[in-house]
Amino acid sequence: MTHYTLAIMSNNAGKLAEIRAYFSDYSLNVVPYTDLFDNVIEVVEDGVTFEENAIKKAQACPSLPNTVYLADDSGLEVEALNGEPGVYSARYAGPNPTTETLCNKILSELSGQTNRRARFCSTIAIRYPDGIIDVVKGIVNGTIITHMVGTQGFGYDPIFTPDGFDLTFAQMDETAKNAISHRGRALALAKQHLNTFLNPPCQNA
Repeated sequence: MTHYTLAIMSNNAGKLAEIRAYFSDYSLNVVPYTDLFDNVIEVVEDGVTFEENAIKKAQACPSLPNTVYLADDSGLEVEALNGEPGVYSARYAGPNPTTETLCNKILSELSGQTNRRARFCSTIAIRYPDGIIDVVKGIVNGTIITHMVGTQGFGYDPIFTPDGFDLTFAQMDETAKNAISHRGRALALAKQHLNTFLNPPCQNA
């Protein structure tokens, strides 16, 4: 039986932790790509969509035997800001921003706004050893609150309350957040594709 490695294409510690936790009960050997390569890879995320960036990240490493690459590109889209920050979410407040600087940037731009609707989007690209790529997407709608609340998660989590909940993502533990988040929803679809890859349907003789 072939044993596969799932290499996560991310340098974001928070994102790595979420993805590895999601696959904690899985038969794959789930590792950050840096466990396989000596150098940190900085992918230029110049795509105009989350999908373009996710695919670019998934293709950033050379093929290795029995290795599947998984890359995520995700971000926050705010209605009153015409969908910004979108694909620029990670660098919306400049290079190497903290959670606080990211959140304060959004809160400042929404000052006085009554429309605080927003959504988190996640696109995941899965690259198999033969080079074929599957793409899946997850979305969660919600509201931007007026101040930061909570200490869990990362990025914009302290100012985003998903529909149907009174807590921000930053107030939820990892399990609760993964059950409803944009990345959790995309990962659930990714897991379906990986299950099919690992257990292909039998072909009739």
